[in-house]
Formats: sequence, C-alpha cells, structure tokens
Amino acid sequence: MKKFAVGYAAGAFDLFHIGHLNILKHAKSYCDYLIAGVVSDELCESTKGTRPIVPLAERLEIVGNIKCVDRAYAEVESDRLSTWEELRFDVFFKGDDWRGTAKGRDLERRFAAVGTEVVYFPYTVHTSSTALRHALAAMSAARPLEASAGDVR
Repeated sequence: MKKFAVGYAAGAFDLFHIGHLNILKHAKSYCDYLIAGVVSDELCESTKGTRPIVPLAERLEIVGNIKCVDRAYAEVESDRLSTWEELRFDVFFKGDDWRGTAKGRDLERRFAAVGTEVVYFPYTVHTSSTALRHALAAMSAARPLEASAGDVR
C-alpha cells in the first residue's frame, strides 16, 4: 500500500455511523495526516436535495474529535480543486460508488493535473445516513405526537 503525506476524505457525515468511521479509519491508514472535509449544510442541500439533520458546527465537532482525524475542515465549495488549492492534499478518498462513472473519471483527471491521486474505498451499503433518515421518519410517523406541557386539551 502506498503511503501519502496528506489525505482528504470528504462527506456530509450526517447522523454519524459505522460507515463514516470505517472510511475515516481506512483513509488514515493511507496517510500520515488526515483532513476530513465536512460538507456544509447549504452544499449538502444543493447536491443531495436535503439539509443535514445535524448542523455543520456539530458535525465538525464530532468528526474533529475522532482520533484518526487530524483536522476537520468545513467544505463550502462545490469545486474540490478550490478546496485542494487551500489544503494541498496528496490523495483524495472517495467511495467506490464513484469509480468508473463520468463524475469519478472527471475527478481523477482534474486531480491528476495537480499531482493528487484519487483512492476509492468500498461504499458501506447496509448503513447510510439516508437509510437512518428514512428510519427516523418512519418512527416519527408511527408514533403520535405527544402533547407539550403548554397544550390545552
């Protein structure tokens, strides 16, 4: 396995789960210094169509306190090369659901032009923030809303 100096792994990291932890631990094993890019609420909404449940400041605090992460960085630019301009990482970690896609090939081409490698990791299929979000919504729909202390009946 090739070892890099500085690595960058970006994600929403909303409803932090084992898939997130596995990606960060795996990424750290490839580099001496790992920066975790935590995608802003606005950027998540523009790319995924939904805002994260956990606000950016809290997601940064959670991710920044994971021992394999050396720095948590608020990612506010949709262009990853803008982020690279500021951070100058040697390797960009991405889920393998991007491998072989037009977006993945474009990412590889653009990073290769600045000497940064793209390394793909297996995507955690059985656990995702989207699945957790759906489960929470189903639980909320199944349980009637409880009256607050100020409600009059």
